[in-house]
Amino acid sequence: MAQRTLSPMSRRGLLLGAAAALGATAAPRGARALEIGAARALIDGAVADVNAIIASGRSEAQMLVAFEALFARYADVPVIARSALGPAARQAGAGELQAFTRAFQGYISRKYGRRFREFIGGRIEVVDARPLKSYFEVVSTAYLQGEAPFDVRWHVSDKAGRPLFFNLIIEGVNMLASERQEIGAMLDRRRGDIGALVADLNAA
Repeated sequence: MAQRTLSPMSRRGLLLGAAAALGATAAPRGARALEIGAARALIDGAVADVNAIIASGRSEAQMLVAFEALFARYADVPVIARSALGPAARQAGAGELQAFTRAFQGYISRKYGRRFREFIGGRIEVVDARPLKSYFEVVSTAYLQGEAPFDVRWHVSDKAGRPLFFNLIIEGVNMLASERQEIGAMLDRRRGDIGALVADLNAA
């Protein structure tokens, strides 16, 4: 039986088709790598700012103001606030939700700012980043004086149009889960009154 040979034009077409298929296969991996790079770059910046704040020698009040600015810059505050408010967010009016989001930003910044303030004399280092479902997890390690190192994990998404972190896990404590539970309990004690909750968060 005669062996079939490909003409130069056929071989060129085959090679071009194979190259196009390879490119189509490789493109998502390249895009994914860029997204992971963007997620890691975001947290690299956040960690650098946290380290600068805790090493600044400022007063607690000044540090907490700086932590709120950091939170507003790097975090998807509206998403975190809606998650914390839970089912009540769906019933809240636009004005109520906006007021809650502003109050929650200050409250969460002070709460976690005080936690980060405990790191004075130490540092945080980003060590890894990986995809998880529809978002990315950036892993960092906190080094405190006289204590064993521990994980600080950041969950990052670009659903807001740019990379922002929407969750933070310190020593296994999940910010979204714990705040949803705490804010839900606070709202229950106020019989669902978001206005009263906002006032208390502003005073906290």
